Amino acid sequence: MLRYLLRRLIYMAITLWLIVTFTFVLMKNLPGDPFGEDSQKMTAEQRQILYAQYGLDKPVWEQYLKYMNNVIHGDLGVSYSFPTRKVTDIIQQAFPASLELGLWALGIAIVVGLFLGIIASLNHNKGLDIGAMFTAIIGISIPSFVLGPLLSYFVGVKLGWLPPGMWTGPSSRILPALALSFGTIAILARLMRTSMLDVLNQDYIKTAKAKGLSSSAIVVRHTIRNAILPVVTVLGPVFVNLITGTLVIEQIFVVPGLGKHFVQSIYSNDYTMITGLTIFYSFILVVVLFITDVLYGLVDPRIRLTKGASK
Repeated sequence: MLRYLLRRLIYMAITLWLIVTFTFVLMKNLPGDPFGEDSQKMTAEQRQILYAQYGLDKPVWEQYLKYMNNVIHGDLGVSYSFPTRKVTDIIQQAFPASLELGLWALGIAIVVGLFLGIIASLNHNKGLDIGAMFTAIIGISIPSFVLGPLLSYFVGVKLGWLPPGMWTGPSSRILPALALSFGTIAILARLMRTSMLDVLNQDYIKTAKAKGLSSSAIVVRHTIRNAILPVVTVLGPVFVNLITGTLVIEQIFVVPGLGKHFVQSIYSNDYTMITGLTIFYSFILVVVLFITDVLYGLVDPRIRLTKGASK
């Protein structure tokens, strides 16, 4: 187990290094000037001073080595768009809102998605199955940027049940979380249904029935436990996708998250902000995938994280 964890940590480090390197190279090849139109109004001396301040007058390889050293020490640089603020400070201020919204959406998606998948599988080809899958199809078909305004207008404005926007309290989290989670609900519901149907046809389920176990005991002890493994596998990427895919939802519901910073940094060629956010989200993804691998083995005791299994 320890050797497996160490090997995974090494893979994580290599993955992050590759991401940082490729992101740095791509940012250096972006068209335009990192200081935008202001740079065109400067004299050659002013531009040289500004480039020297940010180290852009150095050779690219020297900039890369310096940047890697800073990243290792947790320094993602100073934003070009906000010269008085570090990228880490901006992330520290804005990420909690994106994280909270992502957690709300993930919680709703897991509860509703698994429930629909289980109900659909236990009522295969019946009305509940058709209704659950119809809901899943709608969830996949309607994008969040369409569902968000609809929820905000009808539920928030017309009916007045929940706040149509702003980030003011627990009730203001529900509508954006619903809009963000709807597609994920559909994915988890379909995945859980398929997995449940596959498990229900296994021989050990038939053996459990022959032994006289009740239907509820078979479903809880054997079916759900084994059917949920594929769902656990995708939860890591799903979670990262939720907390990184909140851009439109954050704009619609006025959520003070990281989405606006990511888009603004691309428009303004804010190199340090782009690379900083990319590294930050990549780190989250790699860590979550690592945790998912460990949880995958804990959910099913038949899985052993041995040297052979990790190859």
